[in-house]
Amino acid sequence: MKRMSWASLLLACCVFLLSACAGGGNVNQKAKGDFSAGMVTDTGGLNDESFNQITYAGLKRAQKELGIDIKALESKRDEDYVPNLTKFARENRNMIWGVGFKIEKAIADVANQFPNAQFGIVDSDMGGKIPKNVTAVTFKEEEGSFLMGMIAALSTKTGKVGFIGGISSPLIKKFEVGYRAGVHAANPKVKVQVAYAESFNDATKGRSLAKAMYDGGADIIYHAAGGVGKGLFDEVKTREKGKYWAIGVDMDQSRLAPDHTLSSMVKRVDVAVFNVMKAQQQKKHKAGKLLQFGLKENGVDYAPTTTKHVKPDVLKRVDEFKQRVVNKELIVPATEADLKQFMQS
Repeated sequence: MKRMSWASLLLACCVFLLSACAGGGNVNQKAKGDFSAGMVTDTGGLNDESFNQITYAGLKRAQKELGIDIKALESKRDEDYVPNLTKFARENRNMIWGVGFKIEKAIADVANQFPNAQFGIVDSDMGGKIPKNVTAVTFKEEEGSFLMGMIAALSTKTGKVGFIGGISSPLIKKFEVGYRAGVHAANPKVKVQVAYAESFNDATKGRSLAKAMYDGGADIIYHAAGGVGKGLFDEVKTREKGKYWAIGVDMDQSRLAPDHTLSSMVKRVDVAVFNVMKAQQQKKHKAGKLLQFGLKENGVDYAPTTTKHVKPDVLKRVDEFKQRVVNKELIVPATEADLKQFMQS
């Protein structure tokens, strides 16, 4: 009898394990609560001092204020995007966010596979082909970068400033072009050094590029390079206070080098993500479209801590140009061709 009981128990365990294995990627525990959201990072990870971190801040706010169940999955490599997105889709999460333009193909593929699921992508317009169950959130990076260019040109003592980009792409080019336009608008005589790391997480490369620029005469460097930018801050902290400066991006990065951060171009990704989820929870959101946030929509701006190191008369002039952009009296260029025309006007 005892022998039969142990055999039965063993058989039951085997059946359970086989059932679980057979479920494999097809069966996942359902998300908790009435409304749930998932977030898949790009390879920068949750603490990238950039989009991933700010997007997650929006999810955490939704968790606190709206009672939304949230979960994030970090992608260690590009091949992780599809399985991570698929996992959330199979958990029947109400909103699944992907971060960065590198994830757009994975979003498109998984959104097509799960037509009843809702997806959101930060920092990509999906090449203009947005599936009906996807919401694309982008920002007018050129407008925020224009302000950084003006601040740099009006603050430089050497007449040379720099820009470090991540991976060369139309998106990062918007940062560069907007920055150069701002420099030109403030002082056409200021020279801009430009370099790309062709990475978003190689901080060592970022530091070497920053060192070369500072040694080459630049005293202010703006970056749009994700984790690469950490190298910029590591380098500027080794230099004389009040003489060498860094300009952050996406979020207020002054904490990385409080005495050496001139400003940061902030993008309110957290607010955009929160607003989309709130509208969706209230059944007021319609997917399949692009949402753009610029100066007029308070989607981009200079960080509040800018007042610590930037002179009031400089900010007064920057604010005057900012209002011109809001009023559509001035169109900030976003491409090299538009920049050329801007500089000739």
